[in-house]
Amino acid sequence: MTTVGNTVKSIDRISIQVALSGYSFKVSGRNGSMSSGWLTADKVFTTAEFQKRYDSVDISLFTHKVGLFPFPFFREQEARRLLSEVAIIADTDSVGTVKIPEFGAVMVYSNSIGETLSKVISGTVFRTDGYMSAVLPEQYFILRTLSDIEDYNKIVASYADGRLYMAVAQGKSLLLCNSFEAQDFTTAEYFIFRAMKKFQLNPEVSSIYFRTPLEEPQKMSLYRYFTSVEQI
Repeated sequence: MTTVGNTVKSIDRISIQVALSGYSFKVSGRNGSMSSGWLTADKVFTTAEFQKRYDSVDISLFTHKVGLFPFPFFREQEARRLLSEVAIIADTDSVGTVKIPEFGAVMVYSNSIGETLSKVISGTVFRTDGYMSAVLPEQYFILRTLSDIEDYNKIVASYADGRLYMAVAQGKSLLLCNSFEAQDFTTAEYFIFRAMKKFQLNPEVSSIYFRTPLEEPQKMSLYRYFTSVEQI
C-alpha cells in the first residue's frame, strides 16, 4: 500500500526467490495475494504470473557469498577483498554492493553460484516502468523484513538447498545476519535455537518469520517452541 494525499493506493507487487533447485514467488496487490510454493526451473516460461508487469518486483538469490560491513569500515574499492575474507570467491566471480542504511552497513555479495535462472527471471518479469529489477541476496530481503516487523525480538529466516539464512534483531539493534549449512530442517532448527540461546531470547515469547515456504511438519515443529510461526 502507498498513500497519495489522503488516498490509499494499492500496488501490484511480486517477490521472487531463486535457488539452485528452483524458485518460488508471492504476488500481492489489487486482486489479493497468492504464493506459489517451490517450483522447478522448467516451469519458468509457463508461469502465468511472470507474463505481466508489476509496480514492485523483488528478486532474491540464495547466495551464501555475502558479507555485511559497517559504514565506517567499508571502502568501495576494497569490496572484493572484504568479501574474500568471509567467503570463498573466484577471481572471475562478480561482486556487488548494496547499502543497508537501517543498520548502518553495506552488504557485499557475489551472485556467481553457478546458476542462470535468476538472470532469466530478471529479464522476464519487468516493472510497470519498463525497468529490470536487480537480483539481490536473500539476506538483503531478510534484513529489510526485520525493519518491517514491530516485535521487539525479531527473527527472520529462509531455508533452501540445505542452507539456513537467518537474521536476528532486538529493537533496532542487529544481533546476527548469517547463513549456515544445514542438510535437513532438524539441523536448521539447531542453528535457530543456538542463536536464540546465544542472545538470550526466549522462543516462548517470540515469533519467527519465514520467507520461504514451509512444509506442514516443519511448521508444526517450530510451533512447539515459538509463540507463532509466520510465513511472509
